Amino acid sequence: MLKWHAFFDLRFARRLPTGSRLPLAERYHAVVRALDAHHCAVLAIGVPSGVDAATGAIAGVAVRATSTLTLAALKPGLLLETARPFVGSLYCAEIGIDDATLRQHARTYAALDDDAFLSMLPGRAFETDKRGAGAPLVIAGSRQFPGAAVLCALGAARAGAGYVTVAAPASAAPALRQHLIEQVVVELDELAPPESIVETICDVARRNSALAVGPGLGLDDRTGVIVRESIARTDLPIVADASAFFHLAKHLSQLRGKRVVLTPHAGEFARLSGKGTIREGDRMPRLREFVDRTGVTTLLKGLATLVYDGATVFINTTGTNALATAGSGDVLTGVIATLLSQGLSPYDAARVGTYWHGLAGKRAAVHRPTGVIARDVIETLAEAIPKPPHSPGLKRIF
Repeated sequence: MLKWHAFFDLRFARRLPTGSRLPLAERYHAVVRALDAHHCAVLAIGVPSGVDAATGAIAGVAVRATSTLTLAALKPGLLLETARPFVGSLYCAEIGIDDATLRQHARTYAALDDDAFLSMLPGRAFETDKRGAGAPLVIAGSRQFPGAAVLCALGAARAGAGYVTVAAPASAAPALRQHLIEQVVVELDELAPPESIVETICDVARRNSALAVGPGLGLDDRTGVIVRESIARTDLPIVADASAFFHLAKHLSQLRGKRVVLTPHAGEFARLSGKGTIREGDRMPRLREFVDRTGVTTLLKGLATLVYDGATVFINTTGTNALATAGSGDVLTGVIATLLSQGLSPYDAARVGTYWHGLAGKRAAVHRPTGVIARDVIETLAEAIPKPPHSPGLKRIF
């Protein structure tokens, strides 16, 4: 049992009310250093002193809390990477402010908890057939990277899709068929003209309900033509990842008005945005600028993955370093493809998929404290779904 170190110097409390300006005055630095050096647990109420509640920025010095109890509603800064080492375990407590009062304030940030996640996760109607349960088409894989297509397809299947189709270059098909038993593999002739391949993809897509494009695809010009033309000729919702960014970076205007979610990590986003490497603390403004400029819903991966649709920034709370493994992004693409195929909007599919992906990563890490691989995440998707009901009043965020 941890002993909690409560700091109740009332003079200090009066000088640091809610909304106190940052950085902390120098006269408080010694107090912060003393708290950080103490071997007892430290509980922060509201926000750890020195952390910007809106941006998560650390202004000079800040208290490293063991746990933070924030009140009434989450503060976005507490969820972002820069603040995480100072927040510790995060809880949100109700203090009698009703939902109607909270709704009166403009909401530019959002997060999910288990209850909200469960309410948004599509279910299967009793009479659902296999295509009605979700039928994503995955355009992925190459001779060099067949595994990306496999992981994406299996992620889609384990997320509940009833009929997953993979369209891949013929040279990748044998490897795919060794691992995909329940999924359909459509071979794309690598010697055929691009226009012929696009026709094949469009014909297959007529029987599908969403499109996933990019994992493991080649970077050659021919593949680029196929990717762009296939996207241009479909009205299906699309999730684009990995190699797709290479082919779309200079053609983002093609995506405007379509139901699309892009899922880059920081390095891919640097190329997509055309504005270079993202510095620490710049993820939020950079994402906002990109989406406002392009009109495309974008998921920016990270410990605190962000999703923005031009209206509200979603901040994911289930991030875990267990997902820092090759192929985990391909799994996420498959999960989002299934959610799109089941009727969720790009924004909702991205945030529900991200939350679920994080839950699965954490569950996989329980089974395997070290050495989690992408296939472990796939196999824990079902058991990671939380079981209702949940305790009202106090919710643990992470």
